[in-house]
Amino acid sequence: MVAHLQGDQLPTWIEAATSTTDLPSLRHFAQHLERDPDAVIAGLALPWNSGVVEVMSTGSRC
Repeated sequence: MVAHLQGDQLPTWIEAATSTTDLPSLRHFAQHLERDPDAVIAGLALPWNSGVVEVMSTGSRC
């Protein structure tokens, strides 16, 4: 989903992840993604990133 910019698949993934009982941390993570699904889908679907901004603001390097 991330490598191929397939943000449209996020709702299906969230549904599967929130219904799992074996992985409570994954379920919790997926529930938090539901807070702003439009932003998460855009982040997974659009080719832009904030990598350069992140390096400039934190001084860190990837």
